[in-house]
Amino acid sequence: MQVGFVGLGNVGAKLAGSLLRHGHTLRVRDLERAAAAELLAAGAIWADSGRELAAASEVVITCLPSPVVSAQVLEEADGILQGLGEGAIWMEMSTTEAADVCRLGELVRARGATALDVPVSGGCHRASTGNIAIFAGGARADFERVLPLLTVMGRQIVHTGALGSASILKVITNYLAGVQLISTGEAFMVAKKAGIDLAVAYDAIRVSSGNSFVHETEGQLILNGSYDINFTMDHELKDVSLFDQLGKSLDVPLELSPVVVAAVRDGLERYGPRVWSSQVVKRLEDDCGEDLRAPGFPEYLVDHEPGGEGAEVVIANRRDSDHSS
Repeated sequence: MQVGFVGLGNVGAKLAGSLLRHGHTLRVRDLERAAAAELLAAGAIWADSGRELAAASEVVITCLPSPVVSAQVLEEADGILQGLGEGAIWMEMSTTEAADVCRLGELVRARGATALDVPVSGGCHRASTGNIAIFAGGARADFERVLPLLTVMGRQIVHTGALGSASILKVITNYLAGVQLISTGEAFMVAKKAGIDLAVAYDAIRVSSGNSFVHETEGQLILNGSYDINFTMDHELKDVSLFDQLGKSLDVPLELSPVVVAAVRDGLERYGPRVWSSQVVKRLEDDCGEDLRAPGFPEYLVDHEPGGEGAEVVIANRRDSDHSS
């Protein structure tokens, strides 16, 4: 397929690379051309504007840091909307608000094109191997059209319903990950204070009912001291705040969410917006005067989940009729 990809950050560049490796014609654009260097060397085509990229593409993908940036890239004078043709598809892979993606979706439809919100979940290391999870919201027929693209970028793909539903679920899963990160740090600190070897604690939690995806991934990065989840504190604050705002807008009496937002905000104020998000746990280390290192723990991320290129793809919510159009 002819694919245009805008936003070549930590996740976007890896997703775009998967598309290119699987033979799709790829046009790319980013605020910094240097971000596209490896993709261009591998055969991608640079686009000088969003309009140019969209005009040459059957599917346009955006993977950007915030709803504001997504809106700008679509709506600017020489932006994506100006180049979208009849029958094209715009896929928003950013973490955004459902209201924003639905508003932009209306503008896309006015051009004779269609929109899907398609956020990803699982971290940068899984994005690089095509082992990431993907949510897709929008009309079933459009979802089926882009399925060949989704299956080379991700391993588990869930059609979530109408446009905007995937963005809501992504915000929910990001919030849960934030809760689990903070609770993982607290569990490690209590274990250390109780005199338990942290490598033993890690394995005990991993094989028990206390396990979580965050424990298996970010837990390792805390124990080896790198914290390098390739996701920064400012984005973490944005994500947990989106959930908090969504819950409050729906009149849900949130109890944990404000605590999580406050903890992440404190981490940002202490260590800066561009440190790795997992350093929210460092607050506890500093406050207790104890580190959470496990001697001999791997200095790299061990992925306990099978997968990678060619892994089985699970398509959830497959139905004969399109309930989401």
